Amino acid sequence: MVYKNNIRNLLALIYLLALSTPVHAHVILEPLSNNPLLFLAVVMLCLTPFFVMLIINRRAAKNLDNLRMSEKWLKSTVEGSGDTLWDWNIQSGDIIRINDKYALNEEKSNHFIPNAKRIHPQDIPLVEKQLKLHFAEKTAFFEASYRLRDNLNQYHWVLDKGKVISKDDNLNPLRMTGTVRDINHLKSTEERLNLFAKCVESLTDAIAIYDHNFKLVDLNPSYLRVFGGKRAQYIESDFQLPGYDSRFIRQIKSALKETEHWQEELKIYDQKGNMLPIEVTIDEIKNSHGHVTNYVVVFSDLTERKKAESQLHNLSNRDRITGLPNRNLFFTNLKKLSQQGTHHALLVFDLDNFKKINDSLGHQLGDSLLSKLAMRLNKLCRQQDTFYRLGGDEFALVMSGTNDIHTITKVAKQFLAAIATPFKMANHELVITSSVGIVLFPEDGNTPEILLKNADTAMYHAKQKGNHYLFFNDSMNEQAVKRLQIENLMRFGLKEDHFIVYYQPKMDIRTGKLVGMEALVRFITPKKGIISPGVFIPIAEETGQIIEIGEVVLDKACKDVKRWVDQGLFNGRVAVNLSAKQFSLPDLTARIDIILQKNQLPSYFLELEITEGTVMDDPQEAISIMRSLSSRGIHLAMDDFGTGYSSLAYLKQFPLNTLKVDKAFIDDMESERGRNMVDSIVTIAHNLDLHVVAEGVEEEEQLTLLKQLECQTIQGYYYSKPLSSEEFERFLQAETGEKPNLQLVN
Repeated sequence: MVYKNNIRNLLALIYLLALSTPVHAHVILEPLSNNPLLFLAVVMLCLTPFFVMLIINRRAAKNLDNLRMSEKWLKSTVEGSGDTLWDWNIQSGDIIRINDKYALNEEKSNHFIPNAKRIHPQDIPLVEKQLKLHFAEKTAFFEASYRLRDNLNQYHWVLDKGKVISKDDNLNPLRMTGTVRDINHLKSTEERLNLFAKCVESLTDAIAIYDHNFKLVDLNPSYLRVFGGKRAQYIESDFQLPGYDSRFIRQIKSALKETEHWQEELKIYDQKGNMLPIEVTIDEIKNSHGHVTNYVVVFSDLTERKKAESQLHNLSNRDRITGLPNRNLFFTNLKKLSQQGTHHALLVFDLDNFKKINDSLGHQLGDSLLSKLAMRLNKLCRQQDTFYRLGGDEFALVMSGTNDIHTITKVAKQFLAAIATPFKMANHELVITSSVGIVLFPEDGNTPEILLKNADTAMYHAKQKGNHYLFFNDSMNEQAVKRLQIENLMRFGLKEDHFIVYYQPKMDIRTGKLVGMEALVRFITPKKGIISPGVFIPIAEETGQIIEIGEVVLDKACKDVKRWVDQGLFNGRVAVNLSAKQFSLPDLTARIDIILQKNQLPSYFLELEITEGTVMDDPQEAISIMRSLSSRGIHLAMDDFGTGYSSLAYLKQFPLNTLKVDKAFIDDMESERGRNMVDSIVTIAHNLDLHVVAEGVEEEEQLTLLKQLECQTIQGYYYSKPLSSEEFERFLQAETGEKPNLQLVN
């Protein structure tokens, strides 16, 4: 029944279909309606093409799904690999890609290469060449490494590989596919490896690489330059060191197993048979599993370094001017002798007044003189003795293996005589003298430092006699200790303000009135009391402390004078001594200006006293400094005139205002010769229009004679001893009030 109903439904369907056909269709269909089987057969026949098409469509849909799955898988695979898959229609120039990291088809190009705008300009010729070779079928594949710009406008190194897959009838390429892979990291690694390779190739050190069995696998050109031969003869050879046996090689291998590194300086024969100092360094190379794969052996030729070390040793241990061993080597060698307990004598030489040669004739000639002196004295040394230059004009002789006084004295005399022998240099005949201090080991010290200190002490005492030698003794050491104590006291005194200024009046010889005073320094310590200027000033001159002491005196004197001027007690000048070290300061005038400005004292009230010896060390420079001071309104006086070696030719050029006659001449005025000497000095001063001051006047007879010789001003105990600032202020007050009996001030 169901079957019949289905037939009827189908028949109705066909009939409806027939209505849309031409009018005679019912003629065909009507007979069939009465025969169901026939009708079914006809229907099946009519529907067969539809069924066939349905099956085909279903298969096509299934294939399309498979194709889409394949495409999706291929795309995922390519993206997962990081490659860009491209398909190039050569005729149209279009590029189809799967992923778009490099956007290969975003920019059209008129160039033969479709994506030329994204390729680095320097790489286009290479890409074009490889592409043309492939088109010409000279290569099975197109392959090129070049820089390609990505979507972020950054260049990446890429590896581009492809192949023509379609051609026309004339064998012209129509279609080409391939991949682009980012090899930027690989390129960086490659460049780094190439750099290391070039470095190894260019190294001057010889390098050999061995495998884990110590078979040579590679070497650099420097290896062949050192050891000769050709590369091929070394490959696969066993590790060896020319001149060393197999037992030593085994020791090296054994050491490497324990330390993974071996290094030692060896003597190895080169290709010419010369023995070279070579530092051999061996290091293990391990893989990621910690297994040794290779050994790298570096041969560093130390020849040049040894030469440089030798030169450096000479530079650091040899004096540049004389070629003698220097102070550094002196202490090294003397320390060795002391440690060995070897008896020896140390003689320290110091040239007398060598500074004057440098200043007058120049340092170049002075250096040449030192060189010739060193050659002369070095010839006098015994074979076991060593002559050193300690610095400046100071030398030392170490006599090893002797403490014999006779032998040492003989050598000292020979040296002094050789030094005093004139030197003929640059049209000059130079005569120099020396002072020698001698110490013995171990009697005078058991260390190089103590020996040198004591030798310097002995030399210092010998210098007082001139061209003399002295052995060290305990009394010298006591004096040296005392000198060091004074030096320390001065350092402390400057810090704690223990330097006080005293003033000695200068009186007009005719009127007996005060015209000025001299500022004199006094060193008063809390525990040691007053220390004599004759004791501390020479030490201060040597140590340079006199500069700071001089500035303290000048500052305090200006401060006191300013107060007295403001009180109306004083209208003269205060004379302050300038030491030789102060006078040689390059900024002397600036320092004085600062002190005057600080105390608001006009320069009119200041007079500076300069010794004769100071200005004669370098007269031309002295004239320049003195003119600078004089231009500021400061008066200048030459102190201790007549005790030095002044030249009258220079004296008239000095911008002086005053000459001071030294106390030694005043004390000698009892004799006719002494009076004549003072008369000559006063006459010279008057002829040069200079004011004359006589210092150290203590007796009335001296005052009378000085009046007769027309001396203008005197100072000394006859009128007053040096007074403290408080005492001098009372003196000034007495001067401006009722005139006291000045002799009572004593």
